[in-house]
Amino acid sequence: MNATTPQTTRPIPAYGHSAVDYEQRVDYERLRAYRLDRARAALESSECGALLLFDFYNIRYTTQTWIGGALGDKMTRYALLTRGGDPVLWDFGSAARHHQLYAPWLRPENSRAGMLGMRGAISPDAGLMRSAVTEIKGMLEDAGVADLPVGVDIVEPPFLFEMQRQGLKVIDAQQLMLDARQIKSPDEIALLSMAAAMVDGVYQDIVEALKPGVRENEIVALANKRLYEMGSDQVEAINAVSGERCNPHPHNFSDRIIRPGDQAFFDIIQSYNGYRTCYYRTFAVGSSTGSQRDAYTKAREWMDAAIAIVKPGIGTDQVAQVWPAATEFGFANEMAAFGLQFGHGLGLGLHERPIISRLNSLESPVEIQEGMVFALETYCPASDGFSAARIEEEVVVTADGAAVLTKFPAQDLFVANRY
Repeated sequence: MNATTPQTTRPIPAYGHSAVDYEQRVDYERLRAYRLDRARAALESSECGALLLFDFYNIRYTTQTWIGGALGDKMTRYALLTRGGDPVLWDFGSAARHHQLYAPWLRPENSRAGMLGMRGAISPDAGLMRSAVTEIKGMLEDAGVADLPVGVDIVEPPFLFEMQRQGLKVIDAQQLMLDARQIKSPDEIALLSMAAAMVDGVYQDIVEALKPGVRENEIVALANKRLYEMGSDQVEAINAVSGERCNPHPHNFSDRIIRPGDQAFFDIIQSYNGYRTCYYRTFAVGSSTGSQRDAYTKAREWMDAAIAIVKPGIGTDQVAQVWPAATEFGFANEMAAFGLQFGHGLGLGLHERPIISRLNSLESPVEIQEGMVFALETYCPASDGFSAARIEEEVVVTADGAAVLTKFPAQDLFVANRY
């Protein structure tokens, strides 16, 4: 793998470890430089004088830091990137000191403790937001960009109101950052491949455990355990859907007991070094019916048609058009069926660009480009009225077309523990 483009003549590797001394694998210094350069380029291409980032994926992309779990989404962490400047990060308490010790790519003075209110738990009347905006405004003045708009990705209303009160013009930066993140470097692709390979292995564990009497939540527990054992840094969600719960798709899991002949599908959403999977597979338990197999065959045909058309230069509308309209598989309109015949970018976030659906792509297509990574999802209800097939493949867009990262067998309906 070279430094600029993914390989297209050999399979994308799935390393056991991201770094060793005897092979060139993920180059984290190169990864950090690539992401910051993309963020800086997005800023320079805009009318903004600075980006103020609260979205924790954008913070990771720009500052190369992470604090997950309960603190990662409380709107407490934020980062500022000014034109010509280095990123400045405000983090939760002692995490700032940790970055000073272990994240040398950030200047020590640019790792700062910060607190805004934890989604309103501390009232804005306490003045934390006012002080933070005053500090940020002073930094913008020092950088000579205080008269330019500030791009903000997501924000709590009281913070936005305080920025406006102090005379700062705020515009949307989420579009800029999503544009920056949509083309993946070889290091990002390697990490996405490793994440997918972890799920390949978990599906082997699932098919061995998928027997009558096991509950959906037990499969979820098994998958969580295996993923964390393999090095996942976040298991975001696992859908486990079986039997009569398959249609309509509930997008969750329950304590339902799996029974002989059930159709069951699972979605494993987790990340390795921040890079996510969204990876459905459908199984039959012990045996399958003609209705189940027919539904699976249709879902597979729709998937294969989408993969076949993916290449640089085509529009997302062309991909969406190979999928059936919502009314063709039992829904009143595309809004009601959204997320069933579906594509979405993968990276540090679960839903990046491009988003591919008949709901949005036919009217507002996006050009597919080399280096994009996205998941394609299909769903087909069975004629029995309650079973359904769900398939998902993650693909890398290469010069030659789509390279598939998800390897667990899915060409035909897999019958687990056949009897």
